[in-house]
Amino acid sequence: MKKLLPVYKNESIPKLQSESGPQHPKKSFYIETYGCQMNVSDSELMTGVLTKAGYEITNDINSANVVLINTCAIRENAEEKVLNRLEHLNAIKRRNTEMVLGICGCMAQHMRTMVLEAAPYIDLILGPDAYRSLPQALDSINSKDTFVNLKLDKSEDYADISPIRKDGIRAWLTIQRGCDKMCSFCVVPFTRGRERSLPIPMLVKEVESLVDEGFKEVVLLGQTVNSYYDGTHNFGDLLFAINQVEGIERIRFTSPHPSDATKTMIDAIASCEKVCKQIHLPLQSGSTKILSDMHRTYTADEYRELVFDLRNQIPNLAISTDIIVGFCGETEEDFQKTHDLINEIRYDSAFMFKYSDRNGTLANRTLKDNVPEEEKIRRLQTIIDLQYRISHEINQKRVGETIQVLVEGESRKSKADYFGKDDTFKTTVFPRKNAQIGETVNVKVHTASANTLIGNVTS
Repeated sequence: MKKLLPVYKNESIPKLQSESGPQHPKKSFYIETYGCQMNVSDSELMTGVLTKAGYEITNDINSANVVLINTCAIRENAEEKVLNRLEHLNAIKRRNTEMVLGICGCMAQHMRTMVLEAAPYIDLILGPDAYRSLPQALDSINSKDTFVNLKLDKSEDYADISPIRKDGIRAWLTIQRGCDKMCSFCVVPFTRGRERSLPIPMLVKEVESLVDEGFKEVVLLGQTVNSYYDGTHNFGDLLFAINQVEGIERIRFTSPHPSDATKTMIDAIASCEKVCKQIHLPLQSGSTKILSDMHRTYTADEYRELVFDLRNQIPNLAISTDIIVGFCGETEEDFQKTHDLINEIRYDSAFMFKYSDRNGTLANRTLKDNVPEEEKIRRLQTIIDLQYRISHEINQKRVGETIQVLVEGESRKSKADYFGKDDTFKTTVFPRKNAQIGETVNVKVHTASANTLIGNVTS
Protein backbone atom coordinates (compact mmCIF):
# COMPACT_ATOMS: atom_id res chain seq x y z
CA MET A 1 0.00 0.00 0.00
CA LYS A 2 1.18 3.51 -0.73
CA LYS A 3 2.42 5.68 2.09
CA LEU A 4 0.11 8.56 3.04
CA LEU A 5 1.41 12.08 2.58
CA PRO A 6 0.78 14.47 5.48
CA VAL A 7 -2.54 16.26 5.23
CA TYR A 8 -2.42 19.94 4.40
CA LYS A 9 -3.69 22.04 7.26
CA ASN A 10 -6.67 24.00 5.99
CA GLU A 11 -5.58 27.17 7.73
CA SER A 12 -2.44 27.23 5.62
CA ILE A 13 -4.32 27.09 2.33
CA PRO A 14 -4.82 30.53 0.77
CA LYS A 15 -8.37 31.53 -0.12
CA LEU A 16 -7.62 31.83 -3.83
CA GLN A 17 -5.34 29.00 -4.89
CA SER A 18 -4.92 30.14 -8.44
CA GLU A 19 -3.39 33.49 -7.49
CA SER A 20 -0.45 31.90 -5.71
CA GLY A 21 -0.29 28.32 -7.03
CA PRO A 22 1.42 27.03 -10.15
CA GLN A 23 -0.38 27.03 -13.49
CA HIS A 24 -0.94 23.94 -15.66
CA PRO A 25 -2.15 25.21 -19.04
CA LYS A 26 -1.63 21.90 -20.85
CA LYS A 27 -3.06 19.52 -18.26
CA SER A 28 -6.61 18.25 -18.58
CA PHE A 29 -9.05 16.81 -16.06
CA TYR A 30 -12.17 14.66 -16.10
CA ILE A 31 -14.71 14.42 -13.24
CA GLU A 32 -17.20 11.60 -12.85
CA THR A 33 -19.99 12.22 -10.35
CA TYR A 34 -22.03 9.78 -8.26
CA GLY A 35 -24.83 10.49 -5.82
CA CYS A 36 -27.07 13.46 -5.09
CA GLN A 37 -27.37 16.99 -6.42
CA MET A 38 -24.95 18.15 -3.72
CA ASN A 39 -22.29 16.02 -5.38
CA VAL A 40 -23.14 17.50 -8.77
CA SER A 41 -22.72 20.95 -7.25
CA ASP A 42 -19.40 19.94 -5.66
CA SER A 43 -18.12 18.66 -9.02
CA GLU A 44 -18.95 22.06 -10.51
CA LEU A 45 -17.02 23.61 -7.61
CA MET A 46 -13.96 21.42 -8.28
CA THR A 47 -14.19 22.32 -11.96
CA GLY A 48 -14.01 25.97 -10.95
CA VAL A 49 -10.98 25.38 -8.72
CA LEU A 50 -9.04 23.45 -11.35
CA THR A 51 -9.96 25.75 -14.24
CA LYS A 52 -8.83 28.76 -12.22
CA ALA A 53 -5.51 26.97 -11.63
CA GLY A 54 -4.95 26.53 -15.36
CA TYR A 55 -6.29 23.02 -15.99
CA GLU A 56 -8.64 22.30 -18.88
CA ILE A 57 -11.75 20.14 -18.62
CA THR A 58 -12.09 17.24 -21.08
CA ASN A 59 -14.83 14.77 -21.96
CA ASP A 60 -12.27 12.14 -23.01
CA ILE A 61 -11.41 10.09 -19.93
CA ASN A 62 -8.75 8.11 -21.79
CA SER A 63 -6.59 11.17 -22.48
CA ALA A 64 -7.15 13.08 -19.22
CA ASN A 65 -4.14 13.88 -17.04
CA VAL A 66 -6.36 13.93 -13.95
CA VAL A 67 -9.43 11.74 -13.35
CA LEU A 68 -11.50 12.47 -10.24
CA ILE A 69 -14.38 10.34 -8.98
CA ASN A 70 -16.77 12.37 -6.82
CA THR A 71 -18.50 9.86 -4.60
CA CYS A 72 -21.54 9.22 -2.44
CA ALA A 73 -21.61 7.29 0.85
CA ILE A 74 -25.29 7.45 1.70
CA ARG A 75 -25.92 3.82 0.69
CA GLU A 76 -23.77 0.73 0.46
CA ASN A 77 -24.58 -0.04 -3.19
CA ALA A 78 -23.30 3.41 -4.20
CA GLU A 79 -19.93 2.59 -2.67
CA GLU A 80 -19.83 -0.83 -4.35
CA LYS A 81 -20.52 0.84 -7.70
CA VAL A 82 -17.60 3.23 -7.19
CA LEU A 83 -15.19 0.43 -6.21
CA ASN A 84 -16.15 -1.50 -9.34
CA ARG A 85 -15.63 1.63 -11.42
CA LEU A 86 -12.19 2.19 -9.90
CA GLU A 87 -11.07 -1.22 -11.14
CA HIS A 88 -11.98 -0.22 -14.69
CA LEU A 89 -10.24 3.15 -14.31
CA ASN A 90 -7.08 1.43 -13.09
CA ALA A 91 -6.90 -0.36 -16.45
CA ILE A 92 -6.95 3.05 -18.15
CA LYS A 93 -4.36 4.31 -15.68
CA ARG A 94 -2.01 1.46 -16.57
CA ARG A 95 -2.21 2.49 -20.22
CA ASN A 96 -1.93 6.20 -19.46
CA THR A 97 0.96 6.19 -16.99
CA GLU A 98 0.82 9.97 -16.54
CA MET A 99 -2.77 9.89 -15.33
CA VAL A 100 -3.56 10.89 -11.74
CA LEU A 101 -6.55 9.05 -10.28
CA GLY A 102 -8.34 10.56 -7.32
CA ILE A 103 -11.40 9.84 -5.23
CA CYS A 104 -13.28 12.76 -3.66
CA GLY A 105 -16.40 13.40 -1.65
CA CYS A 106 -18.38 11.54 0.97
CA MET A 107 -17.11 8.02 0.32
CA ALA A 108 -13.52 9.24 0.49
CA GLN A 109 -14.31 10.85 3.85
CA HIS A 110 -16.20 7.85 5.22
CA MET A 111 -14.14 4.89 4.00
CA ARG A 112 -10.54 6.02 3.53
CA THR A 113 -8.92 2.82 4.85
CA MET A 114 -11.18 0.53 2.86
CA VAL A 115 -10.62 2.54 -0.32
CA LEU A 116 -6.85 2.36 0.07
CA GLU A 117 -6.98 -1.38 0.68
CA ALA A 118 -9.31 -2.03 -2.26
CA ALA A 119 -7.63 0.45 -4.62
CA PRO A 120 -4.00 1.02 -3.57
CA TYR A 121 -3.30 2.63 -6.95
CA ILE A 122 -5.31 5.71 -5.96
CA ASP A 123 -3.13 8.85 -6.00
CA LEU A 124 -5.43 11.28 -4.21
CA ILE A 125 -8.17 11.20 -1.56
CA LEU A 126 -10.04 14.42 -0.73
CA GLY A 127 -13.00 15.01 1.55
CA PRO A 128 -15.79 17.56 0.88
CA ASP A 129 -14.03 20.35 2.80
CA ALA A 130 -10.72 19.99 0.94
CA TYR A 131 -11.53 20.86 -2.65
CA ARG A 132 -9.65 24.16 -2.62
CA SER A 133 -6.46 22.16 -1.96
CA LEU A 134 -6.73 20.33 -5.30
CA PRO A 135 -3.98 22.31 -7.12
CA GLN A 136 -1.46 21.79 -4.29
CA ALA A 137 -2.47 18.17 -3.95
CA LEU A 138 -1.84 17.49 -7.63
CA ASP A 139 1.57 19.17 -7.37
CA SER A 140 2.49 16.92 -4.43
CA ILE A 141 1.60 13.56 -5.97
CA ASN A 142 4.31 11.02 -6.68
CA SER A 143 4.29 7.32 -7.53
CA LYS A 144 4.94 6.18 -3.95
CA ASP A 145 2.56 8.28 -1.89
CA THR A 146 -1.17 8.86 -1.72
CA PHE A 147 -2.17 12.43 -0.95
CA VAL A 148 -4.94 12.54 1.66
CA ASN A 149 -6.87 15.53 2.97
CA LEU A 150 -9.99 14.59 4.94
CA LYS A 151 -9.94 17.38 7.49
CA LEU A 152 -13.43 18.74 8.19
CA ASP A 153 -13.51 22.52 8.42
CA LYS A 154 -16.60 24.12 9.97
CA SER A 155 -15.62 27.47 8.41
CA GLU A 156 -15.28 26.20 4.83
CA ASP A 157 -18.15 27.42 2.67
CA TYR A 158 -16.31 27.96 -0.66
CA ALA A 159 -17.95 31.40 -0.84
CA ASP A 160 -15.03 32.84 -2.81
CA ILE A 161 -14.89 30.09 -5.44
CA SER A 162 -17.03 30.29 -8.58
CA PRO A 163 -18.30 26.91 -9.79
CA ILE A 164 -18.34 26.17 -13.51
CA ARG A 165 -21.64 24.65 -14.55
CA LYS A 166 -22.65 22.69 -17.62
CA ASP A 167 -24.92 24.44 -20.07
CA GLY A 168 -28.61 23.88 -19.49
CA ILE A 169 -31.74 25.45 -18.13
CA ARG A 170 -31.38 24.30 -14.49
CA ALA A 171 -28.57 25.33 -12.13
CA TRP A 172 -27.71 23.86 -8.73
CA LEU A 173 -26.89 26.41 -6.02
CA THR A 174 -25.53 25.22 -2.67
CA ILE A 175 -26.83 27.55 0.03
CA GLN A 176 -25.72 25.49 3.02
CA ARG A 177 -23.09 22.85 3.75
CA GLY A 178 -23.04 20.21 6.46
CA CYS A 179 -25.75 18.73 8.65
CA ASP A 180 -26.60 19.00 12.35
CA LYS A 181 -29.51 16.53 12.42
CA MET A 182 -27.59 13.34 13.31
CA CYS A 183 -30.17 10.82 12.06
CA SER A 184 -29.09 7.45 13.41
CA PHE A 185 -28.98 5.75 9.96
CA CYS A 186 -26.98 8.48 8.18
CA VAL A 187 -23.25 9.06 7.67
CA VAL A 188 -23.60 12.57 6.20
CA PRO A 189 -22.83 14.54 9.42
CA PHE A 190 -19.56 12.59 9.66
CA THR A 191 -18.64 13.18 6.00
CA ARG A 192 -19.75 16.80 5.57
CA GLY A 193 -19.44 18.29 9.05
CA ARG A 194 -21.60 20.87 10.79
CA GLU A 195 -24.10 23.22 9.15
CA ARG A 196 -23.01 26.60 7.80
CA SER A 197 -25.00 28.88 5.52
CA LEU A 198 -24.05 31.52 2.97
CA PRO A 199 -25.49 35.04 3.44
CA ILE A 200 -28.59 36.07 1.50
CA PRO A 201 -26.95 39.01 -0.40
CA MET A 202 -24.27 36.67 -1.75
CA LEU A 203 -26.86 34.10 -2.84
CA VAL A 204 -29.06 36.71 -4.51
CA LYS A 205 -26.03 37.97 -6.43
CA GLU A 206 -25.22 34.40 -7.48
CA VAL A 207 -28.76 33.89 -8.80
CA GLU A 208 -28.41 37.14 -10.77
CA SER A 209 -25.22 35.70 -12.29
CA LEU A 210 -27.05 32.50 -13.18
CA VAL A 211 -29.62 34.55 -15.07
CA ASP A 212 -26.80 36.27 -16.97
CA GLU A 213 -25.44 32.80 -17.87
CA GLY A 214 -28.80 31.83 -19.36
CA PHE A 215 -30.23 29.59 -16.65
CA LYS A 216 -34.01 29.65 -16.24
CA GLU A 217 -34.38 27.59 -13.06
CA VAL A 218 -32.36 27.42 -9.84
CA VAL A 219 -32.42 24.56 -7.35
CA LEU A 220 -31.31 25.52 -3.84
CA LEU A 221 -29.29 22.77 -2.18
CA GLY A 222 -28.50 21.79 1.40
CA GLN A 223 -28.41 18.57 3.40
CA THR A 224 -31.35 20.01 5.35
CA VAL A 225 -31.93 22.96 3.08
CA ASN A 226 -34.72 24.61 5.08
CA SER A 227 -32.63 24.78 8.25
CA TYR A 228 -30.78 27.57 6.39
CA TYR A 229 -29.92 30.50 8.67
CA ASP A 230 -27.30 33.10 7.85
CA GLY A 231 -27.34 34.70 11.29
CA THR A 232 -30.21 37.04 10.45
CA HIS A 233 -32.45 35.44 7.84
CA ASN A 234 -34.12 32.03 7.61
CA PHE A 235 -35.02 29.88 4.62
CA GLY A 236 -38.38 31.54 3.99
CA ASP A 237 -36.64 34.92 3.85
CA LEU A 238 -34.25 33.52 1.25
CA LEU A 239 -37.11 32.27 -0.94
CA PHE A 240 -38.79 35.69 -0.82
CA ALA A 241 -35.48 37.38 -1.72
CA ILE A 242 -34.65 35.15 -4.69
CA ASN A 243 -38.21 35.46 -5.95
CA GLN A 244 -37.43 39.15 -6.58
CA VAL A 245 -34.53 38.39 -8.95
CA GLU A 246 -35.49 39.44 -12.46
CA GLY A 247 -35.01 36.81 -15.12
CA ILE A 248 -35.13 33.69 -12.98
CA GLU A 249 -38.31 31.80 -13.87
CA ARG A 250 -38.43 28.92 -11.41
CA ILE A 251 -37.10 28.25 -7.91
CA ARG A 252 -36.90 24.77 -6.40
CA PHE A 253 -35.11 23.38 -3.35
CA THR A 254 -34.05 20.02 -1.90
CA SER A 255 -34.14 18.41 0.56
CA PRO A 256 -36.03 20.02 3.44
CA HIS A 257 -36.44 18.47 6.88
CA PRO A 258 -39.99 18.29 8.29
CA SER A 259 -38.85 19.71 11.64
CA ASP A 260 -37.60 22.90 9.96
CA ALA A 261 -40.73 23.63 7.91
CA THR A 262 -41.56 27.11 9.22
CA LYS A 263 -44.61 29.27 8.54
CA THR A 264 -42.38 31.65 6.59
CA MET A 265 -41.28 28.81 4.31
CA ILE A 266 -44.87 27.70 3.69
CA ASP A 267 -45.94 31.31 3.06
CA ALA A 268 -43.14 31.71 0.52
CA ILE A 269 -44.10 28.56 -1.41
CA ALA A 270 -47.73 29.69 -1.42
CA SER A 271 -47.24 33.33 -2.41
CA CYS A 272 -44.04 33.53 -4.47
CA GLU A 273 -44.96 33.03 -8.11
CA LYS A 274 -41.50 31.71 -9.03
CA VAL A 275 -41.26 29.15 -6.20
CA CYS A 276 -42.54 25.88 -7.65
CA LYS A 277 -45.56 24.25 -6.07
CA GLN A 278 -43.68 21.07 -5.34
CA ILE A 279 -41.77 19.83 -2.31
CA HIS A 280 -39.66 16.79 -1.52
CA LEU A 281 -40.50 16.03 2.11
CA PRO A 282 -38.71 12.93 3.48
CA LEU A 283 -40.88 10.80 5.78
CA GLN A 284 -38.58 7.75 6.24
CA SER A 285 -41.14 5.85 8.34
CA GLY A 286 -44.80 6.08 9.29
CA SER A 287 -44.10 4.63 12.73
CA THR A 288 -43.37 7.15 15.49
CA LYS A 289 -41.36 4.49 17.34
CA ILE A 290 -39.12 3.92 14.32
CA LEU A 291 -38.86 7.67 13.70
CA SER A 292 -37.64 8.05 17.29
CA ASP A 293 -35.04 5.30 16.81
CA MET A 294 -33.98 7.05 13.61
CA HIS A 295 -33.61 10.36 15.55
CA ARG A 296 -35.88 12.08 13.05
CA THR A 297 -37.14 14.66 15.63
CA TYR A 298 -40.81 14.52 14.58
CA THR A 299 -43.69 12.09 15.09
CA ALA A 300 -45.91 10.56 12.44
CA ASP A 301 -48.77 12.79 13.59
CA GLU A 302 -46.60 15.92 13.39
CA TYR A 303 -45.60 14.97 9.85
CA ARG A 304 -49.24 14.35 8.96
CA GLU A 305 -50.19 17.77 10.38
CA LEU A 306 -47.42 19.46 8.37
CA VAL A 307 -48.72 17.90 5.14
CA PHE A 308 -52.22 19.10 6.04
CA ASP A 309 -50.93 22.65 6.59
CA LEU A 310 -49.03 22.61 3.30
CA ARG A 311 -51.98 21.35 1.27
CA ASN A 312 -54.41 23.63 3.06
CA GLN A 313 -52.39 26.67 1.99
CA ILE A 314 -51.16 25.26 -1.35
CA PRO A 315 -53.97 23.02 -2.67
CA ASN A 316 -52.19 21.89 -5.86
CA LEU A 317 -48.89 21.14 -4.12
CA ALA A 318 -47.06 18.04 -5.41
CA ILE A 319 -45.26 16.10 -2.67
CA SER A 320 -42.54 13.48 -3.03
CA THR A 321 -40.75 11.66 -0.23
CA ASP A 322 -38.07 9.21 0.95
CA ILE A 323 -39.00 5.94 2.65
CA ILE A 324 -36.80 3.38 4.42
CA VAL A 325 -38.23 -0.06 5.26
CA GLY A 326 -36.66 -2.74 7.40
CA PHE A 327 -34.95 -0.38 9.83
CA CYS A 328 -33.62 -1.89 13.04
CA GLY A 329 -36.48 -3.35 15.08
CA GLU A 330 -39.19 -2.55 12.54
CA THR A 331 -42.13 -4.87 13.22
CA GLU A 332 -44.90 -5.77 10.80
CA GLU A 333 -47.09 -3.27 12.67
CA ASP A 334 -44.47 -0.54 12.21
CA PHE A 335 -44.26 -1.32 8.51
CA GLN A 336 -48.03 -1.30 8.16
CA LYS A 337 -48.10 2.22 9.63
CA THR A 338 -45.70 3.31 6.89
CA HIS A 339 -47.83 1.58 4.26
CA ASP A 340 -51.00 3.20 5.58
CA LEU A 341 -49.48 6.69 5.77
CA ILE A 342 -48.28 6.45 2.16
CA ASN A 343 -51.79 5.46 1.19
CA GLU A 344 -53.26 8.33 3.21
CA ILE A 345 -50.93 11.11 2.03
CA ARG A 346 -50.77 9.89 -1.59
CA TYR A 347 -47.37 11.14 -2.68
CA ASP A 348 -46.79 12.10 -6.29
CA SER A 349 -43.61 10.02 -6.21
CA ALA A 350 -41.21 8.46 -3.73
CA PHE A 351 -37.65 7.21 -3.39
CA MET A 352 -37.92 3.92 -1.51
CA PHE A 353 -35.14 1.83 -0.01
CA LYS A 354 -34.53 -1.10 2.25
CA TYR A 355 -32.34 -0.32 5.22
CA SER A 356 -28.64 -1.11 4.94
CA ASP A 357 -26.42 -0.92 7.99
CA ARG A 358 -23.69 1.72 7.62
CA ASN A 359 -20.44 1.62 9.56
CA GLY A 360 -19.91 4.68 11.73
CA THR A 361 -23.58 5.55 12.20
CA LEU A 362 -25.33 5.65 15.56
CA ALA A 363 -27.65 2.84 14.45
CA ASN A 364 -24.66 0.67 13.62
CA ARG A 365 -23.22 1.22 17.10
CA THR A 366 -26.38 1.02 19.21
CA LEU A 367 -29.12 -0.88 17.34
CA LYS A 368 -29.41 -4.37 15.92
CA ASP A 369 -30.06 -4.79 12.21
CA ASN A 370 -32.51 -7.62 12.89
CA VAL A 371 -35.05 -7.53 10.07
CA PRO A 372 -34.34 -10.48 7.74
CA GLU A 373 -33.18 -9.53 4.26
CA GLU A 374 -36.03 -11.37 2.54
CA GLU A 375 -38.51 -9.46 4.72
CA LYS A 376 -36.88 -6.15 3.81
CA ILE A 377 -37.23 -7.05 0.13
CA ARG A 378 -40.90 -8.00 0.57
CA ARG A 379 -41.73 -4.80 2.40
CA LEU A 380 -39.90 -2.70 -0.16
CA GLN A 381 -41.70 -4.30 -3.08
CA THR A 382 -45.03 -3.84 -1.31
CA ILE A 383 -44.65 -0.07 -1.00
CA ILE A 384 -43.14 0.21 -4.49
CA ASP A 385 -46.28 -1.40 -5.86
CA LEU A 386 -48.48 0.87 -3.73
CA GLN A 387 -46.68 4.03 -4.76
CA TYR A 388 -46.71 3.04 -8.43
CA ARG A 389 -50.49 2.71 -8.28
CA ILE A 390 -50.87 6.07 -6.51
CA SER A 391 -48.52 7.88 -8.92
CA HIS A 392 -50.40 6.42 -11.88
CA GLU A 393 -53.77 7.51 -10.48
CA ILE A 394 -52.52 11.04 -9.73
CA ASN A 395 -51.04 11.44 -13.21
CA GLN A 396 -54.18 10.10 -14.88
CA LYS A 397 -56.06 13.05 -13.39
CA ARG A 398 -53.77 15.37 -15.38
CA VAL A 399 -55.00 13.99 -18.71
CA GLY A 400 -56.91 16.73 -20.51
CA GLU A 401 -55.15 19.53 -18.62
CA THR A 402 -52.98 22.14 -20.30
CA ILE A 403 -49.79 22.68 -18.30
CA GLN A 404 -46.79 24.99 -18.60
CA VAL A 405 -43.60 23.09 -19.33
CA LEU A 406 -40.05 24.44 -19.28
CA VAL A 407 -38.35 22.69 -22.22
CA GLU A 408 -35.11 20.96 -21.18
CA GLY A 409 -33.94 18.93 -24.14
CA GLU A 410 -34.32 15.89 -26.36
CA SER A 411 -36.29 12.92 -25.07
CA ARG A 412 -34.22 9.85 -24.32
CA LYS A 413 -36.60 7.61 -26.27
CA SER A 414 -37.14 9.66 -29.42
CA LYS A 415 -35.23 12.38 -31.22
CA ALA A 416 -38.57 13.61 -32.52
CA ASP A 417 -39.64 14.57 -28.99
CA TYR A 418 -38.57 17.07 -26.35
CA PHE A 419 -39.05 16.73 -22.63
CA GLY A 420 -39.36 19.18 -19.78
CA LYS A 421 -40.84 19.70 -16.30
CA ASP A 422 -43.99 21.43 -15.24
CA ASP A 423 -44.31 23.45 -12.05
CA THR A 424 -44.90 20.27 -10.02
CA PHE A 425 -41.75 18.62 -11.44
CA LYS A 426 -43.65 16.15 -13.61
CA THR A 427 -41.59 14.92 -16.55
CA THR A 428 -43.56 15.79 -19.70
CA VAL A 429 -42.81 14.57 -23.23
CA PHE A 430 -44.15 16.19 -26.42
CA PRO A 431 -43.26 16.54 -30.14
CA ARG A 432 -40.37 18.96 -30.55
CA LYS A 433 -41.96 20.96 -33.36
CA ASN A 434 -43.09 24.41 -32.25
CA ALA A 435 -40.81 24.29 -29.18
CA GLN A 436 -37.31 25.50 -28.31
CA ILE A 437 -35.04 24.44 -25.45
CA GLY A 438 -35.24 26.99 -22.64
CA GLU A 439 -38.68 28.31 -23.43
CA THR A 440 -41.87 27.64 -21.51
CA VAL A 441 -44.62 26.10 -23.62
CA ASN A 442 -48.23 25.08 -23.04
CA VAL A 443 -48.70 21.32 -23.34
CA LYS A 444 -52.10 19.63 -23.39
CA VAL A 445 -51.74 16.22 -21.75
CA HIS A 446 -53.35 13.34 -23.64
CA THR A 447 -51.67 10.33 -21.98
CA ALA A 448 -50.07 9.63 -18.61
CA SER A 449 -48.08 6.84 -16.98
CA ALA A 450 -46.92 6.61 -13.36
CA ASN A 451 -43.75 8.49 -14.29
CA THR A 452 -44.50 10.65 -17.34
CA LEU A 453 -47.06 12.98 -18.85
CA ILE A 454 -47.36 12.94 -22.66
CA GLY A 455 -48.98 15.67 -24.71
CA ASN A 456 -48.82 18.20 -27.51
CA VAL A 457 -47.76 21.85 -27.57
CA THR A 458 -50.71 24.20 -27.94
CA SER A 459 -50.71 27.81 -29.04
